[in-house]
Amino acid sequence: MTAPDAPLLSAADIRRLASELDLRPTKTLGQNFVIDPNTIRRITAVSGTGAGEHALEVGPGLGSLTLGLLDAAEAVTAVEIDPVPAGRLARTAEEFRPGAGQRLAVVLADAMHVSAAELEAARPAAASGSPTALVANLPYNVAVPVLLHLLAELPSLEHGLVMVQEEVADRLAAGPGSKTYGVPSAKAAWYASVRKAGTIGKNVFWPAPKIQSGLVAFTRRQPPETTASRQEVFAVVDAAFAQRRKTLRAALSGWAGSPTAAEATLRAAEVDPRARGEVLGIEDFARIAAHRVDGAAETPTEGAGL
Repeated sequence: MTAPDAPLLSAADIRRLASELDLRPTKTLGQNFVIDPNTIRRITAVSGTGAGEHALEVGPGLGSLTLGLLDAAEAVTAVEIDPVPAGRLARTAEEFRPGAGQRLAVVLADAMHVSAAELEAARPAAASGSPTALVANLPYNVAVPVLLHLLAELPSLEHGLVMVQEEVADRLAAGPGSKTYGVPSAKAAWYASVRKAGTIGKNVFWPAPKIQSGLVAFTRRQPPETTASRQEVFAVVDAAFAQRRKTLRAALSGWAGSPTAAEATLRAAEVDPRARGEVLGIEDFARIAAHRVDGAAETPTEGAGL
């Protein structure tokens, strides 16, 4: 850990580093760099990352949040897809946090596909174990798949805080019955308890995005007890929300093989066939997957208007 008053990157520092690297933030990679040290302090504090933890950061960019995490955690692994800032990050950390080399690993990879083995191979020398906290400013366009991939790939992650587009934050944290509840909400709930932990304004970024960001905090929990696999449960979630205005009997007819088989499955799982997916929790979806009735041989014509 580092002294709490250690300097963080200012707006001038960010622009200096970008100029040195001839780096122009791109929409394609979702690059919006935090230029406000107080926002970094807030994110680090709200994340709950503490001494002795190994933090995983995605999309470190020029290193604003990386320095904050080095101040709070035992070690940091930063996954960056852009080779330009990735190549500079370790040097930036050493300039602002002398001796940080043993506590930081930079992995050049796409976080949507990075494996636990890759991260383990690059583990910082000071890290006593696999990452336990995920703290990241996630690119808006891939935030949900990145989060779900990392939760699946790294069971060592116990908690975390991600900054995403505010609309995405609302979806991830939504509960059954909410207008914003959907596939991201249900799938995230398989892994963790999720809540919205705040809002971040536009002007703390360079370049400033057109919309606000939201903070989403999660705490790992055990998935629902079920005989179905995660993939089988997620297939039910996908089918239920593909046609969210339809009743579950109709929405799950393709997944089950026919409307009749869908109804039989739902009744076996003690779920009302007339209900819609937006009222079900992840435990309900798991129960449906576990009680699937094979109806692939039936002709899916009955109840087609539901």
